[in-house]
Amino acid sequence: MRVNTRLLYHLAFWIGYVLFKAFLNVGASTNPLLSNFSAKAMALLTLAQLSLLIVKVPMVYTLFFITEKFLSKKWSRARTVISILVLLALSVAAMFPVTKWIVLDRIYKVSYTFSEYISPYSVLYNAFVLIFCCSLALAIKLIRLYLRQKKTEQEIVRKKLETELQFLKSQTNPHFLFNTLNNIYALARKKSDHTADVVLKLSQLLRFMLYESQRNTIPVRDEIRVLDDYIELEKIRYGEKLSLQFSRSVDDDSQPIAPLMLLPFVENAFKHGASESRFGSYINIDLRLEAEQLYFAIENSKSDDPVTQKPENIGLNNIRRQLELLYPGHRLEIESAPHRFAVSLTLNLGNHATL
Repeated sequence: MRVNTRLLYHLAFWIGYVLFKAFLNVGASTNPLLSNFSAKAMALLTLAQLSLLIVKVPMVYTLFFITEKFLSKKWSRARTVISILVLLALSVAAMFPVTKWIVLDRIYKVSYTFSEYISPYSVLYNAFVLIFCCSLALAIKLIRLYLRQKKTEQEIVRKKLETELQFLKSQTNPHFLFNTLNNIYALARKKSDHTADVVLKLSQLLRFMLYESQRNTIPVRDEIRVLDDYIELEKIRYGEKLSLQFSRSVDDDSQPIAPLMLLPFVENAFKHGASESRFGSYINIDLRLEAEQLYFAIENSKSDDPVTQKPENIGLNNIRRQLELLYPGHRLEIESAPHRFAVSLTLNLGNHATL
């Protein structure tokens, strides 16, 4: 199929070139039959141009061969230049018998001797015609090669980014599982009655991560449901010692969003906020969606004890890179104060990048 397509492209070029040259030559000849535009004149000129392809076609494809050798660095510059000059000289020489015996004698029916036809002017004219034809064909070929190379480069970049995104996603799930298992371990050590409920909530979240999170996008309502499930799971662990508020205002909960874009921020608030603050622990979450613009803000208490403070974790670094890949126009602001940690994120859900 690809060979047939290339053949059609080449045929289209030569047909277009022949008609273009024939049209340009109307009125350029002293022959009365060719001096005015008419169907007969176009037919004769087109036939003449078709005859000249006997020389032009081999020259063009030989030039393609020479160019490919040079671009692949198999031929030196000197060898390439010499080969082109030899090709041009042979082609100019071949133009004379083709023009004399086919175009002039048989098509135009004009009688010239070789001595009358061959002159410095005709040599330069034939060289110019051949250079024009080869330059046009070579320019089109080089443009196609450039576009093909750019497409290949873009595909390589796309595959690379896609692989990186899959790697980041694969990190998210184990990271979440690690944090949640720590919570279950803490409850189990206390022999808490809530341990079974936490395991059930965890299984629901893992089911989502195994199946739903592999999609490119999910409805916003599903992302909110995951946040609710995770918050409920954590509230079982912290009970009354944590003050939590989650306000939301969504005009269209079917808007698509990349899965697990918001959960890492909530995870971070619990792990590095609530778990480290001894007194007055709080987490405030605000989510608003209007006309594809999503605003998400989360603030949590933070211990001022340097011993318990931890550097920014893998979850935030991971989600920062995912946002760069999936939402190039996003705005992410992180504020770390002595007693509080705040994150605000603004996304245009309609500006989701396609990798």
